[in-house]
Amino acid sequence: MSDNTEPTSPTGGFKGSDLPPLETDEPPKVLIVGAGLAGLYLGTFLEQAGIPYEIFERVAEIKPLANVLSSMEQISVYEELLKVSKPCLAGTFYTADMKVIAQLDTKDDVTGYSRLLFARPELYDILIKRIPPHKLHMSKKMLSFQQNRHGVMLRFNDNTTVHGDVLVGADGAHSGVRQHLYKTLQAEGLLPKSDTRSMNKGYISFVGTTIPLDPAKYPGLAQPDSVNSYHIGDSSMPYSWVTFTVPGNKICWNVVIQVKLADIEEEQFRNSDWSREESMKMLEKVREFKTCYGPLGDIIDATPKDRISKVHFEDMLFETWHHGRTVLIGDAAHKLLPSTGQGAVNAMIDAVVLANCLYDIKPTSYTNIKAALDDFREQRFDYIKAQYAHSHTNAMIQFGHTWPERIFRYVILNWLPKSIMFKQIVRDSAYRPQANFLPQAPKRGTAPVILQKPSKRIQDEEGRSAKKAAASPVVV
Repeated sequence: MSDNTEPTSPTGGFKGSDLPPLETDEPPKVLIVGAGLAGLYLGTFLEQAGIPYEIFERVAEIKPLANVLSSMEQISVYEELLKVSKPCLAGTFYTADMKVIAQLDTKDDVTGYSRLLFARPELYDILIKRIPPHKLHMSKKMLSFQQNRHGVMLRFNDNTTVHGDVLVGADGAHSGVRQHLYKTLQAEGLLPKSDTRSMNKGYISFVGTTIPLDPAKYPGLAQPDSVNSYHIGDSSMPYSWVTFTVPGNKICWNVVIQVKLADIEEEQFRNSDWSREESMKMLEKVREFKTCYGPLGDIIDATPKDRISKVHFEDMLFETWHHGRTVLIGDAAHKLLPSTGQGAVNAMIDAVVLANCLYDIKPTSYTNIKAALDDFREQRFDYIKAQYAHSHTNAMIQFGHTWPERIFRYVILNWLPKSIMFKQIVRDSAYRPQANFLPQAPKRGTAPVILQKPSKRIQDEEGRSAKKAAASPVVV
């Protein structure tokens, strides 16, 4: 959405002498709502760039991917992630009776990075340690915000307010920032009709990670690479389940239910009471499902109850990503089906690209902020649109249970020429944005890398330095 209109609220919460200057040489103060992967990753890069920021998270405690690994390498997160992950060199698809459907070779010479599997809380722990404690505020639920040419003001449930220059909604699929922004835009007739639709609701997933297990009982735990298995239910059960091993002799697992074939009502899908009271009942239905390690129920029993989460696999690609001083990233802007981890990966890529755009704001002014947010969407939208389509295709392969989906999966996994798969991997892996303001990670792998948009600020500074050097007298 092009932003050529003035945001609402005549004062935006600023009064009298509190009004900030319309233009300053100081970097913009960034207010990030949401301490998920996107918010924490953005904070990590803003910390490196010297851009002031604060992160606000509504919960009291945070409970404990290849295109993004080059940017992780820039800030030394990659090395830490290697310690808590295992490389995935192969994957096997099984029927419910453990008959092999297909075997996949996932060795990756194209990107130069191994496909890493890890428990998501491990990545949260790595990122949150990089955020100074005084910049991360927990139990801060945003109720509303106001913005105008002078700044943006957030109001929280504890009756406190905070002022800044840029508001980033990194607060997930049901983003409070997006809901408040869209309500305002719709009242003004500025919200596209496509952004008024409800998200698609295709799947429910239960996710968990076991306690350390005995390698003698679970032999795959001792392997240096991750044992990765996909299981597809038969025609009478719209379930898929996955297991993979991670360091610490643990097994990560998930169970995915295709909603339209499981007779799950809309109210059940969204009801939080149902999630607490009925989750374990639903997991009772899968206890006898077969895995490489015996019944799935044994793995569930080895998982602490507070480490089992119910996740809704909804999807939606929103058109409106920003307006005025406010911008949406990650699931708040584009909720992808997490069939190949692209939801998390693209949320973190958003953080890298947005950090580059914010770094280029100089001087800080309302006009330059709007231009930077326009630039962010322009760099990301078309790529996300392609990834959104891919996420649906991959979801059909991993989670689909209708007969057309079963036929499609068999054809793709067994008959599609490897050369076509390879070309798709090359195309997907070519996009690896890094932070322009940090030393670049070396190019890895055999595939070409798309040149990212250079930093205008760095180019301008280099140009001024060159002119200065050329104007300096030469001493012979």
